[in-house]
Amino acid sequence: MSTAVSSKAAAGPLLLTQKRIWIIFSALIAGMLLSSLDQTIVSTAMPTIVGKLGGVEHQAWITTAYLLATTIVMPIYGKFGDVLGRRNLFLVAIALFTLASVGCAFATDFWGFVIFRAVQGLGGGGLMILSQAIIADIVPAKERGKYMGPLGAIFGLSAVAGPLLGGFFVDHLTWEWAFYINIPVGIAAFTIAWFTLTLPNKKPEKRIDIMGVLFLSIATTCLIFFTDFGGKKDEGWDSPLTWAFGAGLVLAAAAFVAVERRAEDPIIPLSLFRNRIFVNSTAIGFTLGLGMFAAIAFVPTFLQMSSGTSAAESGLLMLPMMAGLMGTSIYSGIRISKTGKYRMFPILGASLTIAAMLWFTTLSAETPIWVICVQLFLFGSGLGLIMQVIVLVVQNSVPADQIGTATSTNNYFREVGAALGVAVFGSIFTNRLAESLTNAFTGAGASAGQASQSTRTLDPQTLGQLPEQLRDAIVNAYADSLAPVFWYLVPFIAVALVLAITLKQIPLSDTAGMVARGEAVGGQEAERLEAALREAAVREPAMPEPTVPEPTVPDADGVKNDDGELAGQRR
Repeated sequence: MSTAVSSKAAAGPLLLTQKRIWIIFSALIAGMLLSSLDQTIVSTAMPTIVGKLGGVEHQAWITTAYLLATTIVMPIYGKFGDVLGRRNLFLVAIALFTLASVGCAFATDFWGFVIFRAVQGLGGGGLMILSQAIIADIVPAKERGKYMGPLGAIFGLSAVAGPLLGGFFVDHLTWEWAFYINIPVGIAAFTIAWFTLTLPNKKPEKRIDIMGVLFLSIATTCLIFFTDFGGKKDEGWDSPLTWAFGAGLVLAAAAFVAVERRAEDPIIPLSLFRNRIFVNSTAIGFTLGLGMFAAIAFVPTFLQMSSGTSAAESGLLMLPMMAGLMGTSIYSGIRISKTGKYRMFPILGASLTIAAMLWFTTLSAETPIWVICVQLFLFGSGLGLIMQVIVLVVQNSVPADQIGTATSTNNYFREVGAALGVAVFGSIFTNRLAESLTNAFTGAGASAGQASQSTRTLDPQTLGQLPEQLRDAIVNAYADSLAPVFWYLVPFIAVALVLAITLKQIPLSDTAGMVARGEAVGGQEAERLEAALREAAVREPAMPEPTVPEPTVPDADGVKNDDGELAGQRR
């Protein structure tokens, strides 16, 4: 009997016991930490990196290459995970990221470094999407909140630890250590995933949508370059090159939609956009991306200039925002798991974010640092109530065989919103700032040429050496340029609030994705089978004891058989 149980378990579905879920979760945490920590470390070390590799005038390509690669592969990882299984893809993502880190650390020229950053993006996009999808595979939506919260908190932890580590490496070691650190973390993450991520592999049953992948990649590339060139001072929104990329975006998007309508297994099924909850949640993510990432991108710059600290030290000033984000992310996840209700959290989160945006409009040179910290805490608390909750809502609204596709599509549109927000509102901020800084320097007696040169080379250390009156004028220029931008961001968060209010509440599924697809057994049944296997393993002897056959004794009716029974009696 025990042999039968063992063979059935070996050939049958995976047993998703609580112990196995936590082991798999540890692999996901390691992968997410690898990806999120790298982004914040590099942002701190970037000025040193471009200075050493000779690419100061092209440093934006470091960010653009990573963002472009990450955004392109998000839908690909999501769909291929649904079709091929997620285990091998997750291992590939870790390996790509780790090997690219080695390449970045040993890069000897700027463009070689940019190429390796793009390869890192190919891995980083997979780590983000596959972690969220695997959680949906192994944990029912009803219980998923308590796991999604910690995954969101990893970003908060990395946002604080990254700048501190990056600053330490630049100040006390070398910039290469910003990538050396990824190597042991990546090896550890790969090892943990290799032994613990026991997920099934699959074979595609339909033709892979190659043309959909191609046109989506072209559209994404045009989008990133459209926003990147539009936000640059030397190109701008009136540049023919900028609008050439804009036209390419429209044409590629139209071709993508036409291809998806005819594809046997589209990379982004258009049927998703007939799902009201999916559309509503994805629209919230898009509008949130527009406002959230723009604010996150520019507030640290203002903090550096207003406090006169370095990038690494100013990372500590972002700690309140991350504390708020981590706290509400974990709290909302736990409450959703207990109550099964999610609708109130995006509503409350959008309301808190709007309140923080309105408060940010009052920023000035005289605003105390502690007030800015409270503003950031409020802002982070709002984000923590929305980001992971929206992913959970999307996953709960689609069939189990579309979990990866829906997760990646939701993240994709949030990244699209972020790219647009940073570009559009970044250009508003930088244009206002350039004019205000020029006025500050010319007001102090500098010529137009001197003012232009001083503006380009201005950093927190230089600011601290300037006369007090000029220093105050520069900080005021930053505050006066940044505060009005938040007025432009408020309407988008208001739209997110309206979408959250209209978000439909449906029951959370009590079945994990793999269980719904017949690939695993979960809950009490998994625990029962696991216990039966353990009990069978204990009862089954390691080796049968040798037996001595009994001698056969002749009888009048015959001889004894092997059971000691007379052959004559059997007849």
